[in-house]
Amino acid sequence: MVTASWSGTAGDKAMDAVGDEAVALTSALLRIDTTNTGDSGTVGERAAAEFVAEKLTDAGYDLDYVESGARNRHNVIVRLAGADPERGALLIHGHLDAVPADPAEWSVHPLSGAVENGYVWGRGAVDMKDMVAMALALACHYKRNGVVPPRDLVFAFLADEEAGGTYGAQWLVDHRPDLFEGVTEAISEVGGFSIPVGGKRAYLIGTAEKGKRWLTLRARGSAGHGAMIHPDNAVTLLSEAISRIGGHRFPTVMTETVREFLDGIAAITGWQFPEDDLERAVGRLGSISRIISATLRDTANPTVFNAGYKANVIPSVAEARVDCRILPGRQEAFTAELEALLGPDIEMEWHEQDPLVTTFDGALVDAMKAALQAEDQDAHVLPYMLFGGTDAKRFDQLGIRSFGFSPLRLPADLDFSGLFHGIDERVPVDALKFGVRVLDRFLRSC
Repeated sequence: MVTASWSGTAGDKAMDAVGDEAVALTSALLRIDTTNTGDSGTVGERAAAEFVAEKLTDAGYDLDYVESGARNRHNVIVRLAGADPERGALLIHGHLDAVPADPAEWSVHPLSGAVENGYVWGRGAVDMKDMVAMALALACHYKRNGVVPPRDLVFAFLADEEAGGTYGAQWLVDHRPDLFEGVTEAISEVGGFSIPVGGKRAYLIGTAEKGKRWLTLRARGSAGHGAMIHPDNAVTLLSEAISRIGGHRFPTVMTETVREFLDGIAAITGWQFPEDDLERAVGRLGSISRIISATLRDTANPTVFNAGYKANVIPSVAEARVDCRILPGRQEAFTAELEALLGPDIEMEWHEQDPLVTTFDGALVDAMKAALQAEDQDAHVLPYMLFGGTDAKRFDQLGIRSFGFSPLRLPADLDFSGLFHGIDERVPVDALKFGVRVLDRFLRSC
């Protein structure tokens, strides 16, 4: 039996083989349609879950295969025993679903899983079938070769993250918390990726996430003929309210996480980030500036508008949806500001998840830094806040401390942030292989 002392290095043939397997698994997973529309038309994750379950079973795991509250919404969880059962376990989780994609907009078909020009292409390549493949390849490698990590490792492959986790992480937290017994810490998306800053390379570890509020707005008025005068037209009332939201900018707020990130960038580059000119200063960060700018303030972006059924009929009800992302500590202020924008005639309903924050310290963070710097001696490792949200918010309900750590060394000219839910989503082959080596070092020493 192999002990917890790790054997994977950049030049290790075994890790090279695991890296190749991760590339092949990413391609295979991308060919499985797990489109999550957020409604009853969703395909479901069953085919991908069965694929993952077969790989894990072949490697020798006894697994939990769980349908989570709806047809074809499946999850796979396995536990690899560690050397010290008294230590808290580490959860490595990833979601199997992906957002929709229009093939007409892509250079390759989004379900092709094509391996071309040094990339693996397809919807979900970075969000997050790449991390799923890396975790799956390592989990199978460890089991096949009798590797014993320092602590228990729980690998979870989950449904429904892209629609809030109702039929995935949240269902498991509510109905099967036993699967995560003893877990104290977790890693998942979106972190550990590199960015170029001032000729240097920084790797960002996710230590915070903005809160989420998926808001439904509703206006009511008098139905009637489209040729008549209608001072209480529901479509007009709602469109005016949506226009006010769309044109509003919430105040800039410097959270501790963002301050720590900017201080780290300043130490690397010598750049300054004065709070009275923060937007312009953040803009020099390049493509990552879109992510950082989104963590300087709350956002509320209208995304869906539904009203009416015929050109000459005034409907009595109009509805719209708004994607709201809220900074830690801003929930009450955000609500008050939104109510003032909407006015008394607009009804509000929402699905909400609170912001998530942890500190950038401790043995797990030290292990992340060491693993990255062992594979990239020029790595500068910094914390940052994710503009969106992940299943980490669900596992926080079990007292699990979470980090975004899905390591990738990326080309300096790649607009990584633009690939999430974007056209021609793809992940570099070399980045996947790098990620496998970093994760291997990390998991054998964490």
